[in-house]
Amino acid sequence: MHGQIENSYGPRLAVMFIHTLAVIVIVWLLLAGHAHLPEAFRHAGFERRALTALFAVIYLLRTLFGMQVLLKRRFGWVEAVIVLAIFVSTHAIFAGLTLANSNPLNPALGVGAAALFLFGSWINTASEYQRFAWKSRPENRGRVFTGGLFRHAAHINYFGDMVMFSGYALVTGSLWAAIIPAYMTAGFVFQHIPRLDAHLSQKYGAEFDDYAARTRKLVPFVY
Repeated sequence: MHGQIENSYGPRLAVMFIHTLAVIVIVWLLLAGHAHLPEAFRHAGFERRALTALFAVIYLLRTLFGMQVLLKRRFGWVEAVIVLAIFVSTHAIFAGLTLANSNPLNPALGVGAAALFLFGSWINTASEYQRFAWKSRPENRGRVFTGGLFRHAAHINYFGDMVMFSGYALVTGSLWAAIIPAYMTAGFVFQHIPRLDAHLSQKYGAEFDDYAARTRKLVPFVY
């Protein structure tokens, strides 16, 4: 669906509404409703639960901004269902692991998790907005955006998500949570990036090929 301009109001509104409801439930479970859960899910300290809830709210706000402002391409119902499943299951897994953790939150771990989450969120949203603002100018239509944060990696927005979800996983204090950013990274490297690069090469030709040849794909200065 890349390159197809369409409002897609129905799918976008459905994702925004259901995602908001899911985060409300998650936050309630983390901060108030955990007392009604089985004993095994009631041990996590308030600091860990509060930070996990904050991450869920920030991620929701980011996705609402993206859906409402940045997303201009076609966004169909099939993609909406897949995106919703990813959003809701990710929040649920992180919240469940947080609630199941009986250990107090180490202050250094909490600061590190927050730093990763906020830095990754900024990278993703700032890079997307830079591209959106640049492409909104008539003289830039039909051209590849290679400035801003995209100077450092062709898919710097994906890198931002990797960093953000690493922080989200870290705050749970569970090794199992690492599966999510690891799975996401594998998906970027082996599926999303090759497919998107093929589309961009076909759409922009030599302009994109030259940019891709001199720019890291995902991780600045590394890959």
